[in-house]
Amino acid sequence: MLTWPGYKAGRGMEYKAKVITGLLTATCVFSIIALILSAVHVKDVFLPPGSKFGLVFDAGSTHTALYVYQWPADKENGTGIVSQVESCTVNGSGISSYADNPAEAGASLKPCLDKAMTAIPVEQQRETPTYLGATAGMRLLREQNSTKADQVFAEVSKTIREYPVDFRGAQILTGNEEGAFGWITVNYLLETLIKFSFTGKWEHPQNTEVLGALDLGGASTQITFQPGVTIEDKNTSVHFRLYGTNYSLYTHSYLCYGQMQALKRLTAALHQDSLYAQQISQPCYPKGYQENITIAEIYDSPCVPIPSMLSPAQVLTVTGTGNPAACRAAILKLFNFTCGANRTCGFDGVYQPPVRGQFFAFSGFYYTFSFLNLTSQQSLSHVNATVWDFCNNTWSKLVETFPQNKEHLHTYCMVGLYILTLLVDGYKFDEHTWSNIHFSQKAGNTDIGWTLGYMLNLTNMIPMEALEHVKGQQPSLWAGAISFIVLAIVAGLVAILLQCFWKSK
Repeated sequence: MLTWPGYKAGRGMEYKAKVITGLLTATCVFSIIALILSAVHVKDVFLPPGSKFGLVFDAGSTHTALYVYQWPADKENGTGIVSQVESCTVNGSGISSYADNPAEAGASLKPCLDKAMTAIPVEQQRETPTYLGATAGMRLLREQNSTKADQVFAEVSKTIREYPVDFRGAQILTGNEEGAFGWITVNYLLETLIKFSFTGKWEHPQNTEVLGALDLGGASTQITFQPGVTIEDKNTSVHFRLYGTNYSLYTHSYLCYGQMQALKRLTAALHQDSLYAQQISQPCYPKGYQENITIAEIYDSPCVPIPSMLSPAQVLTVTGTGNPAACRAAILKLFNFTCGANRTCGFDGVYQPPVRGQFFAFSGFYYTFSFLNLTSQQSLSHVNATVWDFCNNTWSKLVETFPQNKEHLHTYCMVGLYILTLLVDGYKFDEHTWSNIHFSQKAGNTDIGWTLGYMLNLTNMIPMEALEHVKGQQPSLWAGAISFIVLAIVAGLVAILLQCFWKSK
Protein backbone atom coordinates (compact mmCIF):
# COMPACT_ATOMS: atom_id res chain seq x y z
CA MET A 1 0.00 0.00 0.00
CA LEU A 2 1.38 3.45 -1.08
CA THR A 3 2.21 5.92 1.64
CA TRP A 4 1.01 9.51 1.26
CA PRO A 5 4.30 10.80 -0.26
CA GLY A 6 4.40 7.88 -2.74
CA TYR A 7 0.78 8.46 -3.66
CA LYS A 8 1.52 12.13 -4.29
CA ALA A 9 4.52 11.36 -6.56
CA GLY A 10 2.48 8.91 -8.57
CA ARG A 11 -0.26 11.46 -9.14
CA GLY A 12 2.44 13.99 -10.25
CA MET A 13 3.95 11.59 -12.79
CA GLU A 14 0.49 10.80 -14.16
CA TYR A 15 -0.33 14.52 -14.59
CA LYS A 16 3.02 15.17 -16.31
CA ALA A 17 2.40 12.34 -18.74
CA LYS A 18 -1.04 13.71 -19.61
CA VAL A 19 0.32 17.23 -20.24
CA ILE A 20 3.16 16.02 -22.45
CA THR A 21 0.81 13.71 -24.34
CA GLY A 22 -1.55 16.64 -24.92
CA LEU A 23 1.27 18.83 -26.18
CA LEU A 24 2.54 16.13 -28.51
CA THR A 25 -1.01 15.57 -29.79
CA ALA A 26 -1.35 19.31 -30.41
CA THR A 27 1.99 19.29 -32.25
CA CYS A 28 0.76 16.52 -34.54
CA VAL A 29 -2.61 18.23 -35.14
CA PHE A 30 -0.99 21.59 -35.90
CA SER A 31 1.49 19.94 -38.28
CA ILE A 32 -1.27 18.10 -40.15
CA ILE A 33 -3.32 21.32 -40.47
CA ALA A 34 -0.24 23.19 -41.75
CA LEU A 35 0.43 20.38 -44.26
CA ILE A 36 -3.17 20.51 -45.51
CA LEU A 37 -3.14 24.29 -45.84
CA SER A 38 0.16 24.23 -47.75
CA ALA A 39 -1.18 21.64 -50.19
CA VAL A 40 -4.56 23.14 -51.11
CA HIS A 41 -5.08 25.70 -53.90
CA VAL A 42 -1.49 25.41 -55.10
CA LYS A 43 -1.00 27.11 -58.49
CA ASP A 44 1.79 27.34 -61.05
CA VAL A 45 3.51 30.72 -60.71
CA PHE A 46 6.05 32.28 -63.08
CA LEU A 47 8.44 34.69 -61.45
CA PRO A 48 9.01 38.08 -63.14
CA PRO A 49 11.74 37.81 -65.80
CA GLY A 50 15.25 38.84 -65.01
CA SER A 51 17.18 41.36 -67.09
CA LYS A 52 19.81 40.96 -69.74
CA PHE A 53 22.42 43.53 -70.70
CA GLY A 54 24.23 44.34 -73.93
CA LEU A 55 27.08 46.66 -74.92
CA VAL A 56 27.44 48.34 -78.31
CA PHE A 57 30.37 50.50 -79.42
CA ASP A 58 29.55 53.07 -82.09
CA ALA A 59 32.91 53.52 -83.80
CA GLY A 60 32.14 56.50 -86.01
CA SER A 61 34.39 58.50 -88.29
CA THR A 62 34.89 61.38 -85.82
CA HIS A 63 34.42 59.73 -82.40
CA THR A 64 33.54 56.48 -80.61
CA ALA A 65 30.78 56.03 -78.03
CA LEU A 66 29.75 53.07 -75.86
CA TYR A 67 26.11 52.35 -74.99
CA VAL A 68 24.85 49.97 -72.29
CA TYR A 69 21.40 48.48 -72.94
CA GLN A 70 19.06 46.39 -70.77
CA TRP A 71 15.97 44.32 -71.61
CA PRO A 72 13.69 41.70 -69.96
CA ALA A 73 15.04 38.21 -70.49
CA ASP A 74 11.70 36.85 -71.77
CA LYS A 75 11.38 39.44 -74.62
CA GLU A 76 8.14 40.62 -76.23
CA ASN A 77 6.93 38.89 -79.40
CA GLY A 78 10.51 37.81 -80.06
CA THR A 79 12.18 41.22 -79.68
CA GLY A 80 13.53 42.66 -76.44
CA ILE A 81 12.02 45.76 -74.80
CA VAL A 82 15.36 47.55 -74.72
CA SER A 83 16.32 50.62 -72.70
CA GLN A 84 19.56 52.60 -72.47
CA VAL A 85 21.04 52.55 -68.97
CA GLU A 86 24.45 54.13 -69.58
CA SER A 87 26.52 55.85 -72.27
CA CYS A 88 30.13 56.96 -72.51
CA THR A 89 31.99 59.00 -75.11
CA VAL A 90 35.52 57.75 -75.78
CA ASN A 91 38.22 60.43 -75.61
CA GLY A 92 39.90 61.24 -78.89
CA SER A 93 38.91 60.79 -82.52
CA GLY A 94 37.34 57.80 -84.24
CA ILE A 95 39.26 54.51 -84.29
CA SER A 96 40.10 54.99 -87.98
CA SER A 97 42.32 57.93 -86.96
CA TYR A 98 44.63 55.43 -85.20
CA ALA A 99 45.61 53.70 -88.44
CA ASP A 100 49.30 54.46 -87.82
CA ASN A 101 49.11 53.65 -84.09
CA PRO A 102 46.50 50.89 -83.69
CA ALA A 103 47.45 50.04 -80.08
CA GLU A 104 46.17 53.48 -79.03
CA ALA A 105 42.77 52.66 -80.58
CA GLY A 106 42.40 49.78 -78.14
CA ALA A 107 43.70 51.73 -75.15
CA SER A 108 41.24 54.56 -75.81
CA LEU A 109 38.29 52.24 -75.08
CA LYS A 110 39.34 51.27 -71.53
CA PRO A 111 37.85 54.18 -69.52
CA CYS A 112 34.42 53.60 -71.07
CA LEU A 113 34.64 49.84 -70.54
CA ASP A 114 35.51 50.45 -66.89
CA LYS A 115 32.44 52.68 -66.59
CA ALA A 116 30.22 50.07 -68.25
CA MET A 117 31.34 47.39 -65.77
CA THR A 118 29.92 49.48 -62.92
CA ALA A 119 26.49 49.51 -64.62
CA ILE A 120 26.20 45.72 -65.05
CA PRO A 121 25.89 43.30 -62.08
CA VAL A 122 29.10 41.30 -61.66
CA GLU A 123 27.25 37.96 -61.95
CA GLN A 124 25.88 38.95 -65.38
CA GLN A 125 28.96 40.47 -66.97
CA ARG A 126 30.31 37.27 -68.51
CA GLU A 127 27.02 36.64 -70.32
CA THR A 128 26.67 40.23 -71.59
CA PRO A 129 26.88 40.28 -75.41
CA THR A 130 29.26 43.00 -76.57
CA TYR A 131 29.62 44.35 -80.10
CA LEU A 132 31.68 46.97 -81.87
CA GLY A 133 30.18 48.40 -85.03
CA ALA A 134 32.27 50.70 -87.20
CA THR A 135 30.77 52.98 -89.80
CA ALA A 136 32.00 55.17 -92.66
CA GLY A 137 35.39 56.10 -91.18
CA MET A 138 36.47 52.46 -91.13
CA ARG A 139 34.78 51.82 -94.48
CA LEU A 140 37.07 54.45 -95.99
CA LEU A 141 40.17 53.13 -94.17
CA ARG A 142 39.41 49.61 -95.44
CA GLU A 143 39.25 50.98 -98.99
CA GLN A 144 42.46 52.92 -98.47
CA ASN A 145 44.48 50.29 -96.57
CA SER A 146 42.78 47.05 -95.53
CA THR A 147 45.86 45.90 -93.57
CA LYS A 148 45.74 48.95 -91.31
CA ALA A 149 41.98 48.51 -90.87
CA ASP A 150 42.54 44.90 -89.76
CA GLN A 151 45.24 46.01 -87.30
CA VAL A 152 42.91 48.58 -85.73
CA PHE A 153 40.18 45.95 -85.37
CA ALA A 154 42.67 43.49 -83.85
CA GLU A 155 43.72 45.99 -81.19
CA VAL A 156 40.21 47.07 -80.19
CA SER A 157 39.14 43.42 -80.06
CA LYS A 158 42.15 42.57 -77.88
CA THR A 159 41.22 45.32 -75.41
CA ILE A 160 37.55 44.32 -75.18
CA ARG A 161 38.50 40.67 -74.58
CA GLU A 162 40.43 41.75 -71.49
CA TYR A 163 37.07 42.45 -69.83
CA PRO A 164 34.63 39.81 -68.47
CA VAL A 165 32.07 40.16 -71.27
CA ASP A 166 30.79 37.96 -74.10
CA PHE A 167 32.54 39.78 -76.95
CA ARG A 168 30.96 38.82 -80.26
CA GLY A 169 33.23 40.67 -82.62
CA ALA A 170 33.99 43.95 -84.33
CA GLN A 171 32.55 44.59 -87.75
CA ILE A 172 32.08 47.33 -90.32
CA LEU A 173 28.39 48.03 -90.85
CA THR A 174 27.24 48.57 -94.40
CA GLY A 175 25.75 51.97 -95.12
CA ASN A 176 22.30 50.45 -95.53
CA GLU A 177 22.59 48.68 -92.15
CA GLU A 178 23.56 51.95 -90.50
CA GLY A 179 20.56 53.72 -92.02
CA ALA A 180 18.09 50.94 -91.25
CA PHE A 181 19.20 50.53 -87.62
CA GLY A 182 18.86 54.29 -87.16
CA TRP A 183 15.29 54.00 -88.46
CA ILE A 184 14.54 51.25 -85.92
CA THR A 185 15.89 53.43 -83.10
CA VAL A 186 13.74 56.43 -84.07
CA ASN A 187 10.54 54.44 -84.35
CA TYR A 188 11.15 52.40 -81.22
CA LEU A 189 11.75 55.50 -79.10
CA LEU A 190 8.71 57.29 -80.54
CA GLU A 191 6.53 54.21 -79.87
CA THR A 192 5.44 53.53 -83.43
CA LEU A 193 6.69 49.93 -83.23
CA ILE A 194 5.38 49.03 -79.77
CA LYS A 195 4.00 50.89 -76.77
CA PHE A 196 2.83 50.18 -73.23
CA SER A 197 -0.98 50.25 -73.15
CA PHE A 198 -3.39 51.27 -70.39
CA THR A 199 -4.10 47.57 -69.83
CA GLY A 200 -0.53 47.09 -68.65
CA LYS A 201 0.63 45.23 -71.77
CA TRP A 202 3.03 45.99 -74.59
CA GLU A 203 1.02 46.31 -77.79
CA HIS A 204 1.62 47.16 -81.43
CA PRO A 205 0.07 50.62 -82.03
CA GLN A 206 -2.86 50.57 -84.42
CA ASN A 207 -3.16 53.11 -87.28
CA THR A 208 0.21 54.66 -86.44
CA GLU A 209 2.52 55.83 -89.23
CA VAL A 210 6.19 55.00 -88.86
CA LEU A 211 8.71 57.83 -89.21
CA GLY A 212 11.61 58.24 -91.60
CA ALA A 213 15.21 58.69 -90.42
CA LEU A 214 17.85 61.14 -91.68
CA ASP A 215 21.41 60.68 -90.43
CA LEU A 216 24.44 62.86 -91.18
CA GLY A 217 27.82 61.62 -90.01
CA GLY A 218 31.35 62.73 -90.69
CA ALA A 219 31.89 60.51 -93.73
CA SER A 220 28.42 59.42 -94.90
CA THR A 221 24.75 60.33 -94.82
CA GLN A 222 21.72 58.00 -94.72
CA ILE A 223 18.03 58.31 -95.60
CA THR A 224 15.55 55.59 -94.57
CA PHE A 225 11.75 55.61 -94.76
CA GLN A 226 8.70 53.51 -95.59
CA PRO A 227 7.60 54.64 -99.07
CA GLY A 228 4.05 54.62 -100.32
CA VAL A 229 5.07 52.83 -103.52
CA THR A 230 6.81 49.60 -104.50
CA ILE A 231 10.59 49.93 -104.20
CA GLU A 232 11.99 49.55 -107.72
CA ASP A 233 15.65 48.98 -106.83
CA LYS A 234 16.05 45.98 -104.50
CA ASN A 235 19.55 47.22 -103.54
CA THR A 236 17.82 50.03 -101.64
CA SER A 237 15.31 47.78 -99.89
CA VAL A 238 15.60 46.21 -96.43
CA HIS A 239 13.19 44.04 -94.47
CA PHE A 240 12.75 43.63 -90.72
CA ARG A 241 10.47 41.70 -88.40
CA LEU A 242 10.08 43.51 -85.09
CA TYR A 243 7.56 42.75 -82.31
CA GLY A 244 5.66 40.39 -84.59
CA THR A 245 5.28 42.89 -87.48
CA ASN A 246 7.07 42.95 -90.85
CA TYR A 247 8.52 46.18 -92.26
CA SER A 248 9.77 46.91 -95.78
CA LEU A 249 11.90 50.05 -96.05
CA TYR A 250 13.75 52.18 -98.56
CA THR A 251 17.28 53.01 -97.40
CA HIS A 252 20.48 54.31 -98.93
CA SER A 253 23.81 55.51 -97.60
CA TYR A 254 25.94 57.99 -99.53
CA LEU A 255 29.61 57.45 -98.71
CA CYS A 256 31.78 60.60 -98.97
CA TYR A 257 28.74 62.83 -98.38
CA GLY A 258 29.18 63.14 -94.61
CA GLN A 259 29.94 66.66 -93.46
CA MET A 260 33.70 66.25 -92.90
CA GLN A 261 34.31 64.46 -96.19
CA ALA A 262 32.10 66.96 -98.01
CA LEU A 263 34.24 69.79 -96.61
CA LYS A 264 37.41 68.04 -97.76
CA ARG A 265 35.94 67.50 -101.23
CA LEU A 266 34.89 71.15 -101.41
CA THR A 267 38.33 72.40 -100.34
CA ALA A 268 40.00 70.09 -102.88
CA ALA A 269 37.69 71.35 -105.65
CA LEU A 270 38.51 74.98 -104.78
CA HIS A 271 42.22 74.12 -104.71
CA GLN A 272 42.09 72.44 -108.10
CA ASP A 273 40.63 75.60 -109.65
CA SER A 274 44.16 77.01 -109.20
CA LEU A 275 46.21 73.89 -108.61
CA TYR A 276 49.66 75.46 -108.16
CA ALA A 277 48.62 78.50 -106.14
CA GLN A 278 49.60 78.78 -102.50
CA GLN A 279 46.28 80.39 -101.59
CA ILE A 280 42.71 78.99 -101.54
CA SER A 281 39.80 81.44 -101.43
CA GLN A 282 37.08 79.73 -99.43
CA PRO A 283 33.64 81.41 -99.89
CA CYS A 284 32.08 79.18 -97.18
CA TYR A 285 34.43 80.48 -94.47
CA PRO A 286 33.73 83.87 -92.85
CA LYS A 287 35.55 86.93 -94.14
CA GLY A 288 38.67 87.51 -92.05
CA TYR A 289 39.24 83.83 -91.20
CA GLN A 290 42.52 82.26 -92.27
CA GLU A 291 44.25 78.91 -91.66
CA ASN A 292 47.20 76.95 -92.96
CA ILE A 293 46.76 73.35 -94.05
CA THR A 294 48.91 70.83 -95.86
CA ILE A 295 48.08 69.05 -99.08
CA ALA A 296 48.03 65.79 -97.09
CA GLU A 297 45.26 67.14 -94.83
CA ILE A 298 43.02 67.79 -97.83
CA TYR A 299 43.82 64.69 -99.88
CA ASP A 300 43.95 62.04 -97.13
CA SER A 301 40.86 60.02 -98.05
CA PRO A 302 39.54 57.82 -100.86
CA CYS A 303 36.84 60.49 -101.22
CA VAL A 304 39.55 62.99 -102.23
CA PRO A 305 42.31 61.28 -104.25
CA ILE A 306 45.54 63.31 -104.36
CA PRO A 307 46.79 64.53 -107.76
CA SER A 308 50.09 62.82 -108.53
CA MET A 309 52.03 66.04 -109.16
CA LEU A 310 51.42 67.49 -105.67
CA SER A 311 53.67 67.18 -102.62
CA PRO A 312 51.81 66.03 -99.47
CA ALA A 313 53.94 68.31 -97.29
CA GLN A 314 53.13 71.49 -99.22
CA VAL A 315 51.41 74.14 -97.06
CA LEU A 316 48.44 76.11 -98.36
CA THR A 317 46.77 79.19 -96.88
CA VAL A 318 42.96 79.07 -96.82
CA THR A 319 41.29 82.49 -96.66
CA GLY A 320 37.61 82.97 -95.98
CA THR A 321 35.68 85.37 -98.22
CA GLY A 322 32.21 85.02 -96.64
CA ASN A 323 30.18 84.70 -99.83
CA PRO A 324 27.12 82.43 -99.34
CA ALA A 325 26.07 82.59 -103.01
CA ALA A 326 29.50 81.40 -104.17
CA CYS A 327 29.55 78.83 -101.35
CA ARG A 328 26.22 77.33 -102.43
CA ALA A 329 27.37 77.24 -106.08
CA ALA A 330 30.52 75.35 -105.04
CA ILE A 331 28.51 72.90 -102.90
CA LEU A 332 26.11 72.15 -105.76
CA LYS A 333 29.09 70.99 -107.84
CA LEU A 334 29.72 68.19 -105.32
CA PHE A 335 26.46 66.51 -106.41
CA ASN A 336 25.29 64.94 -109.64
CA PHE A 337 21.55 65.53 -109.89
CA THR A 338 21.09 63.79 -113.25
CA CYS A 339 18.60 60.91 -113.17
CA GLY A 340 18.09 58.14 -115.70
CA ALA A 341 15.09 58.15 -118.02
CA ASN A 342 11.72 57.31 -116.39
CA ARG A 343 13.29 57.12 -112.96
CA THR A 344 13.06 59.12 -109.75
CA CYS A 345 16.32 59.51 -107.89
CA GLY A 346 18.05 61.38 -105.13
CA PHE A 347 21.48 62.21 -106.55
CA ASP A 348 24.45 60.47 -108.17
CA GLY A 349 21.90 58.41 -110.13
CA VAL A 350 20.70 56.53 -107.02
CA TYR A 351 17.04 55.53 -107.10
CA GLN A 352 14.82 57.13 -104.46
CA PRO A 353 11.01 57.17 -104.26
CA PRO A 354 9.37 60.47 -103.20
CA VAL A 355 9.81 61.26 -99.50
CA ARG A 356 6.73 60.39 -97.46
CA GLY A 357 5.58 61.01 -93.89
CA GLN A 358 7.34 62.52 -90.88
CA PHE A 359 11.15 62.36 -90.54
CA PHE A 360 13.58 62.62 -87.65
CA ALA A 361 16.94 64.23 -88.55
CA PHE A 362 19.73 63.56 -86.07
CA SER A 363 23.52 63.50 -85.60
CA GLY A 364 25.12 66.19 -87.80
CA PHE A 365 21.75 67.51 -88.96
CA TYR A 366 20.78 68.25 -85.35
CA TYR A 367 24.15 69.55 -84.10
CA THR A 368 24.46 72.19 -86.82
CA PHE A 369 20.84 73.32 -86.77
CA SER A 370 20.82 73.36 -82.98
CA PHE A 371 23.76 75.78 -83.03
CA LEU A 372 21.91 77.95 -85.57
CA ASN A 373 18.73 77.74 -83.43
CA LEU A 374 16.78 76.07 -86.26
CA THR A 375 15.36 72.97 -84.53
CA SER A 376 11.85 74.32 -83.86
CA GLN A 377 10.35 73.34 -87.24
CA GLN A 378 10.74 76.76 -88.78
CA SER A 379 9.72 77.13 -92.43
CA LEU A 380 12.19 76.38 -95.20
CA SER A 381 12.33 80.04 -96.21
CA HIS A 382 13.13 81.06 -92.61
CA VAL A 383 15.85 78.40 -92.34
CA ASN A 384 17.37 79.48 -95.64
CA ALA A 385 17.39 83.16 -94.63
CA THR A 386 18.91 82.39 -91.22
CA VAL A 387 21.77 80.37 -92.71
CA TRP A 388 22.53 83.04 -95.29
CA ASP A 389 22.51 85.76 -92.61
CA PHE A 390 24.97 83.70 -90.55
CA CYS A 391 27.24 83.28 -93.57
CA ASN A 392 27.40 87.04 -94.05
CA ASN A 393 29.00 87.55 -90.62
CA THR A 394 32.71 88.39 -90.41
CA TRP A 395 35.07 86.16 -88.45
CA SER A 396 35.66 88.83 -85.80
CA LYS A 397 31.91 89.25 -85.31
CA LEU A 398 31.38 85.50 -84.95
CA VAL A 399 34.21 85.11 -82.41
CA GLU A 400 32.77 87.99 -80.40
CA THR A 401 29.26 86.47 -80.48
CA PHE A 402 30.23 82.80 -79.95
CA PRO A 403 33.53 82.76 -78.00
CA GLN A 404 32.91 79.21 -76.67
CA ASN A 405 32.53 77.64 -80.13
CA LYS A 406 35.72 78.85 -81.79
CA GLU A 407 37.05 75.41 -82.79
CA HIS A 408 34.29 74.64 -85.32
CA LEU A 409 32.84 78.13 -85.73
CA HIS A 410 34.29 78.70 -89.20
CA THR A 411 32.54 75.55 -90.58
CA TYR A 412 28.91 76.26 -89.60
CA CYS A 413 28.13 78.33 -92.70
CA MET A 414 29.41 75.63 -95.04
CA VAL A 415 27.65 72.80 -93.16
CA GLY A 416 24.41 74.79 -92.88
CA LEU A 417 24.30 75.41 -96.64
CA TYR A 418 25.40 71.84 -97.29
CA ILE A 419 22.49 70.47 -95.20
CA LEU A 420 20.02 72.66 -97.10
CA THR A 421 21.43 71.46 -100.43
CA LEU A 422 21.41 67.82 -99.33
CA LEU A 423 17.83 67.89 -98.03
CA VAL A 424 16.23 70.07 -100.71
CA ASP A 425 18.18 69.34 -103.89
CA GLY A 426 19.39 65.87 -102.91
CA TYR A 427 16.56 64.20 -100.98
CA LYS A 428 13.88 66.37 -102.62
CA PHE A 429 12.18 67.96 -99.62
CA ASP A 430 10.29 71.14 -100.55
CA GLU A 431 8.53 74.01 -98.77
CA HIS A 432 5.56 71.72 -98.07
CA THR A 433 7.38 68.56 -96.89
CA TRP A 434 10.11 70.51 -95.03
CA SER A 435 7.72 70.93 -92.09
CA ASN A 436 7.72 67.12 -91.70
CA ILE A 437 11.38 67.13 -90.61
CA HIS A 438 12.03 67.11 -86.86
CA PHE A 439 15.61 67.91 -85.85
CA SER A 440 16.44 66.05 -82.63
CA GLN A 441 19.23 64.14 -80.91
CA LYS A 442 17.36 62.40 -78.09
CA ALA A 443 13.97 60.89 -77.39
CA GLY A 444 13.34 60.70 -73.68
CA ASN A 445 16.72 59.96 -72.12
CA THR A 446 17.99 57.88 -75.01
CA ASP A 447 20.34 58.95 -77.79
CA ILE A 448 19.09 58.61 -81.35
CA GLY A 449 21.52 56.68 -83.52
CA TRP A 450 22.00 53.25 -85.05
CA THR A 451 23.22 51.42 -81.90
CA LEU A 452 19.84 50.96 -80.18
CA GLY A 453 18.29 49.67 -83.42
CA TYR A 454 21.25 47.32 -83.79
CA MET A 455 20.67 45.89 -80.31
CA LEU A 456 16.91 45.63 -80.88
CA ASN A 457 17.51 43.66 -84.06
CA LEU A 458 20.09 41.45 -82.34
CA THR A 459 17.67 40.55 -79.54
CA ASN A 460 15.76 38.67 -82.23
CA MET A 461 18.86 36.45 -82.41
CA ILE A 462 19.76 36.32 -78.71
CA PRO A 463 17.85 33.35 -77.17
CA MET A 464 15.10 34.23 -74.75
CA GLU A 465 15.40 33.05 -71.17
CA ALA A 466 12.73 30.69 -69.82
CA LEU A 467 10.68 32.12 -66.97
CA GLU A 468 11.46 30.59 -63.58
CA HIS A 469 8.60 28.23 -62.70
CA VAL A 470 7.60 27.84 -59.02
CA LYS A 471 4.55 26.69 -57.02
CA GLY A 472 2.48 29.32 -55.24
CA GLN A 473 -0.78 29.80 -53.35
CA GLN A 474 -3.02 32.49 -51.91
CA PRO A 475 -1.30 34.66 -49.28
CA SER A 476 -4.02 33.97 -46.65
CA LEU A 477 -3.57 30.18 -46.92
CA TRP A 478 0.20 30.55 -46.85
CA ALA A 479 -0.02 32.75 -43.72
CA GLY A 480 -2.32 30.19 -42.02
CA ALA A 481 0.05 27.32 -42.79
CA ILE A 482 3.00 29.29 -41.37
CA SER A 483 0.99 30.07 -38.20
CA PHE A 484 0.20 26.40 -37.57
CA ILE A 485 3.81 25.41 -38.23
CA VAL A 486 4.88 27.92 -35.59
CA LEU A 487 2.27 26.56 -33.14
CA ALA A 488 3.45 22.99 -33.78
CA ILE A 489 7.07 23.97 -33.12
CA VAL A 490 6.14 25.81 -29.92
CA ALA A 491 4.05 22.88 -28.63
CA GLY A 492 6.82 20.43 -29.43
CA LEU A 493 9.46 22.54 -27.69
CA VAL A 494 7.27 22.93 -24.59
CA ALA A 495 6.77 19.16 -24.48
CA ILE A 496 10.54 18.59 -24.64
CA LEU A 497 11.20 21.16 -21.91
CA LEU A 498 8.58 19.59 -19.61
CA GLN A 499 10.02 16.16 -20.20
CA CYS A 500 13.51 17.33 -19.28
CA PHE A 501 12.91 19.75 -16.42
CA TRP A 502 9.54 18.88 -14.77
CA LYS A 503 10.41 16.92 -11.66
CA SER A 504 7.83 15.44 -9.31
CA LYS A 505 7.94 16.46 -5.68
